[in-house]
Amino acid sequence: MNWITRERPKIDRLACPWLIKRFIDPEADIIYVPEDRVIQQAQALKAIPFDVPNVEYTHYEDRCTFDYFLQKHALTDPALQAMAPIVRGADTDDHALAAQAAGLWAISAGLSFNIQDDQQLLAQGMVIYDALYSWARHLQTVKHTQSPTERLLLEVLHTFLNRGDKRKSPAWVHELKELIQDQIDTNLTLSLTELSENLAINPAYVSRTFARYFDDLSFGEYIRKLRIEKALQLLDTTTYSLTEIAYLTGFSDQSHFTRIFKKQTGQNPSEYRKKRVKGKADTKG
Repeated sequence: MNWITRERPKIDRLACPWLIKRFIDPEADIIYVPEDRVIQQAQALKAIPFDVPNVEYTHYEDRCTFDYFLQKHALTDPALQAMAPIVRGADTDDHALAAQAAGLWAISAGLSFNIQDDQQLLAQGMVIYDALYSWARHLQTVKHTQSPTERLLLEVLHTFLNRGDKRKSPAWVHELKELIQDQIDTNLTLSLTELSENLAINPAYVSRTFARYFDDLSFGEYIRKLRIEKALQLLDTTTYSLTEIAYLTGFSDQSHFTRIFKKQTGQNPSEYRKKRVKGKADTKG
C-alpha cells in the first residue's frame, strides 16, 4: 500500500512511516512530496495521506499523528505506548512530556539538516526508531554508567573484604568507615535528632507525629522502607552481588539485609532477582 506525506520529514513523518512498516503494513511504500501536492498525488497514486491537515491520519488537539496511528490500529504494545509521549513531545516542542523528547528532536533536526534525500533520511530514521523501540521495550531501567559514589563505596568494600592480614586497624580507619556509612545511599542513615535540629522542632515531637505524615510508619520503619526500595532498584538495574547491595543500602551485612528484605517483600532478594530475570527473558521471547 502507498502512504504519502509532506517532504523533508523530521519527527512525525519519520516516526509514522516506521510505525507503518514495522506494525501495520510491512510492504508499505512511503512517498514524500511538496505539501501542496499531497492530496493530489494521494488520489493519483491511490495512497493514504498522513500528517497533513484535513485528512484522517493527522494531529488531533494536543496529540500528534503518531498517537492517532496507535489509536486507529489498536497498538497497545507497552513499548509503543512509552514511545508516544517522546514522539509527541519532540513533534510539538513540548519537551516536558518526556525526558527523551528534546534529544529525539535534536537528533532528528540534525539528521534532516545533514541528509537532503528524503528516502535516505527515512532509512536512517528507521534505524533510530528501531533503537528507540528496543530501549522502550528492554532498557528503560538500565543505567549508562554506575554512580561514582556507588563505585567508590564498592572499591572500599572490596578492599576491606579482600584484605589478607588481620592487623588491627588504626582509629582513623574506623572513623572513615563510620563517615562512609553516614553517606550511604543519599544519607538514608539520617539522625532524627540532627533532622529535628535542622527543622528547629523538638525531636520528641517529630518522633511522636512522624507516622501521621509518613505512611503510618515510625522513623526507623520509614528509613528501612527507603532502603528496601533502593535495594529493589539495584536488583532490577544492576548486577551487584547481594553483599554489595546490602552495603550500598546501609545494612550491616547480607544476612541482615536478607531478613529485612523478606520481611518487607515476602521473598528473599535472591528469589526476587531470579523472578525478575526470568520475567525479562520471557518478555524478550
